Amino acid sequence: MRNFFRKLFQKVYHKLNYDVQKNLLASGKLLSVANKQKNDITSLEEVEFQIFSQRGEDGIIQYIVDKIDIPNKIFIEFGVENYTESNTRFLLINNHWSGLVIDGSKSNIEYIKNDFIYWKYDITAIESFITTQNINALIQSFTGSEQDIGLLSVDVDGNDYWIWEAINVINPRVIVCEYNSAFGPVKKLSIPYKADFYRTKAHYSNLYFGASLGAFCHLAEKKGYDFIGTAGGGVNAFFVRKDLSSPFKTYDCVTGFKPSANRDSKNKEGGLTYLRHGERLNVIKDLHVIDVASGQEDTIKNIFGL
Repeated sequence: MRNFFRKLFQKVYHKLNYDVQKNLLASGKLLSVANKQKNDITSLEEVEFQIFSQRGEDGIIQYIVDKIDIPNKIFIEFGVENYTESNTRFLLINNHWSGLVIDGSKSNIEYIKNDFIYWKYDITAIESFITTQNINALIQSFTGSEQDIGLLSVDVDGNDYWIWEAINVINPRVIVCEYNSAFGPVKKLSIPYKADFYRTKAHYSNLYFGASLGAFCHLAEKKGYDFIGTAGGGVNAFFVRKDLSSPFKTYDCVTGFKPSANRDSKNKEGGLTYLRHGERLNVIKDLHVIDVASGQEDTIKNIFGL
């Protein structure tokens, strides 16, 4: 009987979710058309809109992919949780791209496979905890020999820098990655690589993760990408391959930086502390980071003189 009601609840929930998404998609289509007409914008904030993304990434991505040629409409996104909030779901449904999503949670992957998108659209979901050792094999299991894909979205709340650095089997035209604005715009910093890194276990505050915008701009330059800005909420940065970036205004890590508006820091008991940008670094000052350009490791306290 319990199993019957569980299945009934899931069926009703997915039906309601489907109806809500139809209304969201209608709005998204209109906003996408409006974005397509915009030229010479001064900031990516001008084209933001949110359908499935965390903030305005849906609109920014629509703007970018409408401005450049993308023969292979393929995306890869990892760290998607149950994929209800993501950077690529609107691409999948609105633009009919094909995609691979990866998450380390079995229940999240089961949720995705039970969602209507899994039979209605061309998406593959893989359960795996991503490391620098397995990421290329995971990608190739989906892309095969194809390297020139449309978009890669990186958000694993931890080893993001090291994983993007390790990827060498694809050459995406667009990169989206989450940066840790607590590290500031200039210094090229990342957490040290740890294969089993988990953000909440690494530090109770949830503030110790990922890499600075400066680190990602450093890596982007090495890999042949231009930095074209961030979402207004200061969470995700956007990069376009240099051979395709001419339609966009480009920035350096200082002029394009925005602090994260998210106030999801926590205390030792797990309660939210709502710290603002300038208050965050001091909480994690005794932890270590690496300068990705020099390879030197030190405490945040010493690097920033706290």
